[in-house]
Amino acid sequence: QVQLVESGGGLAQPGGSLSVSCAASGNIFTIRVMGWYRQAPGKQREWVAHISESGSTNVANSVKGRFTISRDNAKNTVTLRMNSLKSEDTAVYYCHLYNGRRDYWGQGTQVTVSS
Repeated sequence: QVQLVESGGGLAQPGGSLSVSCAASGNIFTIRVMGWYRQAPGKQREWVAHISESGSTNVANSVKGRFTISRDNAKNTVTLRMNSLKSEDTAVYYCHLYNGRRDYWGQGTQVTVSS
């Protein structure tokens, strides 16, 4: 079993910055892809960003130029740095991991952007 523990998030003003991190533990096997999804109230969960086993990164067009994703292989952690936040970034952010066998999800962490 794999456990994903998220941290960070919280409240930020429009134009501000926040980070969310996710630490993976347990019987990981190998991390093929690790990243973030988000779900705003009344909307479907959407992909935000991911980083692959090779280290290549991808981010959604809606956050491109504002969000960056990075990882610490030694600690099996991934961090999403969110800059120039907008009200539409308000959502519960979920950590995701795919180990080549199945998908795993964190419990979610709230990010609220409001003045």
